[in-house]
Amino acid sequence: MPHKKENPRMSTTSVQRPPKPPMFVELERELVAIVGRDDVLTSEAELRAYDCDAYAPEKHYPDAVVLPKTTEQVSQIVKLCNRLQVPFIPRGAGTGLSGGATAVVGGLIIATTRMNRILEVDIPNRRLTSQAGTVNVYLTKAVKADGLHYAPDPSSQGACTVGGNVAENSGGPHTLKYGVTTNHITGVTLVLPEGDIVHLGGKVEDPTGFDLVGLIVGAEGTMGIVTEVITRLTPLPQSVRTLLGVFETVDQATQTVSDIIAAGILPAALEMVDTFIIKAVEEAFHLGFPLDAEAVLIIEVDGLEVGLDEEAERATAIAMKNGAREVRSASTELERALLWKARKQAFGALGKLGMSMVTHDGVIPRTKLPEVLREVRAIATRYGLEVGNVFHAGDGNLHPNLMFDERDAEQVKRVIDAGHEILKLCVDVGGSITGEHGIGLEKMEAMGWQFTEADLALMEQIKHVFNKNELCNPGKIFPSAKRCWETEHAPRMVQAARGAAV
Repeated sequence: MPHKKENPRMSTTSVQRPPKPPMFVELERELVAIVGRDDVLTSEAELRAYDCDAYAPEKHYPDAVVLPKTTEQVSQIVKLCNRLQVPFIPRGAGTGLSGGATAVVGGLIIATTRMNRILEVDIPNRRLTSQAGTVNVYLTKAVKADGLHYAPDPSSQGACTVGGNVAENSGGPHTLKYGVTTNHITGVTLVLPEGDIVHLGGKVEDPTGFDLVGLIVGAEGTMGIVTEVITRLTPLPQSVRTLLGVFETVDQATQTVSDIIAAGILPAALEMVDTFIIKAVEEAFHLGFPLDAEAVLIIEVDGLEVGLDEEAERATAIAMKNGAREVRSASTELERALLWKARKQAFGALGKLGMSMVTHDGVIPRTKLPEVLREVRAIATRYGLEVGNVFHAGDGNLHPNLMFDERDAEQVKRVIDAGHEILKLCVDVGGSITGEHGIGLEKMEAMGWQFTEADLALMEQIKHVFNKNELCNPGKIFPSAKRCWETEHAPRMVQAARGAAV
């Protein structure tokens, strides 16, 4: 029977893992027959690496991990799980920030990281087909010489995989202008929760029929396992101007964001970094950031060379009008790369502090940035936590990083409670509980703040059309999902396991 795994790192005392049910002996034997011994992981040391994704507060061991290399292998594995009634969890690189790839009820993790081949580059039609385990940045590297790129650029793009991006509908700094993942995926190959292989969408812009690709993007792996993707390629801009505005206060920086958009300027990116993050980044990378600034704003405009200097000058003038101490301009590609290194490796810099963190991604109207950021800091203070903000200011997608010690159960509770208050605040000011990280385990209970019971019931009915047996990534997204698994599906599988043992 699938069972929830406790992780000894969640407390100061070690917890014995329960023995695996008899069905997992057969599962392991047949997995080895499908993919080979080297691609099946079952030892405790191996499974420890898969006990969570980048959402640290909840850790659960899977019973096994399998690393297929083809769509056909994934199909065989899913059919095996259905026969043995074993829950299975799709997983990419494990960089997700909401627990979407965590084996909350045990079972089998199907990791796509060895499905990492680019299958076709179609320059005339501006399309690229790759396996789901291909690292995001490799898509752009494959076509950069042809003047193209894959626009969605999560901060983890050097590690995250395109299949995981599809699952969470990932964004990134440049999606203010270029859009999120769903705007750049035209087709997927999907292994359905019972094992059948389907091809949705394709290379064309507007296929007939229902937009099933749009339904799968952002479904968090609850409607099947994406094994291949067809991505839209976008021309690289002719020229770029990257600015760094230095501000004495967060309010000055956030007002600049609103004023730039109000002036009719559409930057490629508008990213804000507060003083907590500035100090962590400077300590890690020594980039020359001003340690006494309360906030810095990365402003990037791109497009045709003609008129771009004027647009950058307008953005600079707005920043200075709002009290910027200075506005620096990257004069070389190296200087631009260093500015983006500060932004995209901010989370890594925080890791050097020797603590765990939870990164939220509530969305708010841009005009609410000053008051919401003040309240976020107040919430963190009330819970005795440190918080640093580095986020997509242009579209109001916040990323408060709450620091905590995951070995301390009381701190774990505080960081979860503080996070819920921050998300409720976002909803109360007219925003959303997620912009790009998904719901996963982290935000299930918060779904009721944003959607009615009828809304949630309709979404669950749609999921059930695909995932009838609730074996595919169970216990995620919906408030009832975990309860339903524990009260209905788990007892049924206990009976199945007993039958197999007899």
